Amino acid sequence: MNLDERVRLIEVFVMDVDGTLTDGAMFYSVRGEELKRFNTRDGMGINLLRRGQIRPAIITAEQSEIVLKRAQKLQIEDVILGSHDKTAALNELSARLSIPLNRMAYIGDDVNDIHVMKRCGVTACPGDAVAAVKQIADVVCTAFGGNGAVREFAEFILTRQGKAITLSENW
Repeated sequence: MNLDERVRLIEVFVMDVDGTLTDGAMFYSVRGEELKRFNTRDGMGINLLRRGQIRPAIITAEQSEIVLKRAQKLQIEDVILGSHDKTAALNELSARLSIPLNRMAYIGDDVNDIHVMKRCGVTACPGDAVAAVKQIADVVCTAFGGNGAVREFAEFILTRQGKAITLSENW
């Protein structure tokens, strides 16, 4: 199948966090509290996916309360934290949702995402992803991680599925 045919099948949009939903930077307070910066446009991209009947999900190696809070705000129900085997996590998600891997899109930025990306129907990476990820991604976004890459990939999928949001829609 070509890329457009594979995109039309997508029902689930899976995201890595650090380097994808964030710019990969980690900030720590003097008390050791970790802080992350998220982009509101990526958040709107996730809302657009949901509006287009595509289920958002997160799989991350991090064990972060901040990620849970962001997921709650964006109403992302499928959040897998602390995954050091993202392939197993993806397989579990697929089984739980009864949605095959070829109907899942994935966006990631680093070598720990490669194995997962090779199993999904359509893949993408931020423009500042590592070279090995860029080589296998179906889509290399122009936006960088934490700076609109998730939104760009979401719009890529929605547009090719004929679900692009128009200016005439009421928000």
